[in-house]
Amino acid sequence: MEQKRSSFTGKIGFVLAAAGSAVGLGNIWRFPYLAAKYGGGIFLLVYILLSVTFGFSLMVAEIAIGRKTGLSAIGAYEKLNKKYAFVGYLGAIIPALILPYYSVIGGWVTKYLTLYATGGGSAAASPDYFGGFISSTWEPIGWFLLFIGATALIVLFGVEKGVEKVSKIMMPVLVVLSIFIAVYVCCMPGAGAGLAYYLIPNFENFSIMTVVAAMGQLFYSMSLAMGIMITYGSYMKKEVSIESSVHQIEIFDTGIAFLAGLMVIPAVFASTGAAPEAPGAGLMFQVLPTVFENMWGGHIIGAIFFLLVLLAALTSSISLMETVVSILQDKLRWNRRLTCLVVFAACLLLGLPSTLGYGVWANVKVIGMQFLDLFDFISNSVLMPIAAFFTAILVGYVIKPQSVIDEVELSGKFRFKKLFVVMIKYVAPVCMIIILLSSVLSAFNVIKI
Repeated sequence: MEQKRSSFTGKIGFVLAAAGSAVGLGNIWRFPYLAAKYGGGIFLLVYILLSVTFGFSLMVAEIAIGRKTGLSAIGAYEKLNKKYAFVGYLGAIIPALILPYYSVIGGWVTKYLTLYATGGGSAAASPDYFGGFISSTWEPIGWFLLFIGATALIVLFGVEKGVEKVSKIMMPVLVVLSIFIAVYVCCMPGAGAGLAYYLIPNFENFSIMTVVAAMGQLFYSMSLAMGIMITYGSYMKKEVSIESSVHQIEIFDTGIAFLAGLMVIPAVFASTGAAPEAPGAGLMFQVLPTVFENMWGGHIIGAIFFLLVLLAALTSSISLMETVVSILQDKLRWNRRLTCLVVFAACLLLGLPSTLGYGVWANVKVIGMQFLDLFDFISNSVLMPIAAFFTAILVGYVIKPQSVIDEVELSGKFRFKKLFVVMIKYVAPVCMIIILLSSVLSAFNVIKI
């Protein structure tokens, strides 16, 4: 017996859920670090230009594919062209690889929020605290279990009662918290230099790596090539405008990334007099606690900041799990409860190496990487660009851009269809090759990004 497919109640539910997917840990710590490293204002300008062209076109294509077929990644690509079914399987593997290690980091965020909320923020500012925490065995596992358990519980309730309802609460709260911290930080003594560096484009800081880094960040930030937007598109009603929805998702995603830059770069400038240099986990779990320790009301701001990061992490983990659950339901015809339990159990098993990779398994490395870094490299740097490349080829040259345009125009005029055609046929495939090559060469220290 075929199950009736779930759907979002309307445009607001879809936009907030999709924006929640796009807004994640990458917006909060990866974007500010890259912006600081690649020229501040000029990086921000390049990122925004790429968002409204390259990112817009890929997102429109994925959502339209989902809505057109009414299926998640594997079924959608099989229905469009059986020769491209492998792209659907990539779209299933990618979120299945990302969710476990992403939830490990989500557990770290939950730990730090609890630390600040219970008055232990000073301990987090110690240089050895983060390393000591992640190298222990049982505590990181406990926080990982808590985070992935909360994600599974929300997904278990389904699209309308779980994913949509939680997104409608989390996203507005996340925006309000982001604005509050950004305003507070920008009023700190010494923050002016960081503001100027971040907001004023200096073309002397421009390089080809500015474009590559911005393109890579945009690609990951907007949840492209993970099967997520195809899955969410399959829940989208035909009367909801794809084009305007994508514009609104971009505003949310870019807006939160922009606010994250306002939160982090001026704060680090005010504290140290220079731009942040530590990437990723080092910035969020080591540098920022030191910044909070040295600012007035820093413990309260630290608690609010990690609450914000937790909300961002949860909205993305929900979308990752929902994508995997949807794909298995479409393929195996299991009910949601059984599927959620299977995915939850698989995540626990796959997440343990990432959790223990900084502790008892610290000496076990593959191609010189810890397990968490390895899963991140395989999914983000290799599989995602490949999946996006073949999606662009499929839409641009096999089913043709007009098939997507027709789907978009079911709910109104497609105002940027000429831009879409140029991007999907000519620009996107080249961008994917550049991202793939630069990421792989960087991982093996052939080039520095």
